[in-house]
Amino acid sequence: MLSDVMEDYLKAIYQLQRETDERIKTSAIAEELEVTSPTVTSMLDKLEERGLVDREKYRGVTLTDEGETVALEVVRHHRLLEAYLTEHLDYDWAEVHEEADRLEHHISEDFEARVADALDQPTVDPHGSPIPSADLERPERPDGKSVTEYEEGDVVTVEEVADRDAEVLTYLADHGVEPGVELEIVEVAPFGMITARSSRRDGTVSLPESIAHHVRVAQPAEVDG
Repeated sequence: MLSDVMEDYLKAIYQLQRETDERIKTSAIAEELEVTSPTVTSMLDKLEERGLVDREKYRGVTLTDEGETVALEVVRHHRLLEAYLTEHLDYDWAEVHEEADRLEHHISEDFEARVADALDQPTVDPHGSPIPSADLERPERPDGKSVTEYEEGDVVTVEEVADRDAEVLTYLADHGVEPGVELEIVEVAPFGMITARSSRRDGTVSLPESIAHHVRVAQPAEVDG
């Protein structure tokens, strides 16, 4: 049986792998989990012994098939819980990440199935992140890109918002930047500030680069395709 910490590492590696085709470095895992690199190295030794990660010296790690299956189950639990807390218990979307982190390791498969049924088998969580299916197939990542990659005059649709920073989520929600919302890029300043107009709010919203990189969007043609 795996510990909660082991599952946290597998989930972190899975999430980092979604963002790159390369092996995941120890330093990236340490930053993601807010631990030291020696701590990560020690845990990777244990995960490798169990056949859950594949390591190459100086190149990093990837999940094995078994490791990915464990990670997908934890991710499914997490995102279903976020959706349930938001839709049925009136949690704000900025609150649910930490709550789901605490619960994801401890729900039964029967409970998971009941939650999914209560939500009518959702495919995304409140932040737009895809929920793995019940048979733990890897979900396809939306085709969108960071809003920082678009130019003035572009009209885009928000697909996904990173859920790890509650303050960022609160700021975005207050300014109408949520999945499904249309944004018009009004201005892109040389120093990284993006000014956009949301279809859900009057006026414009300022998105510093530190916030904008949390927002993945797609142009309407990309969404329809």
